[in-house]
Amino acid sequence: MKKITAVTPLDGFRLQLQFSDGIEGIADLSDLAGHGVFSTWNTPGLFASVKVTEHGAVAWGYDLDLCPDTLYLRVTGKSPEDLFPSLQEKLAHA
Repeated sequence: MKKITAVTPLDGFRLQLQFSDGIEGIADLSDLAGHGVFSTWNTPGLFASVKVTEHGAVAWGYDLDLCPDTLYLRVTGKSPEDLFPSLQEKLAHA
């Protein structure tokens, strides 16, 4: 599992991320903003309050966090099967 080691909030609901394997990039989360629990990002200053958790995820307060694997896929453009090769085997036998 890749962990996030650094995060910088950017305009337009984007995050500049650095991962434990050295990969860096921008995750565009604008498609989530304003929907469901992500509507809280519309509160002035909230999106910018993002922090890296002790588990290597990103979080806004105690109520909202995002898994580092999901963000890694967004940054790299890889598929879940690329990140977790055992998924490919399971899909082949399904």
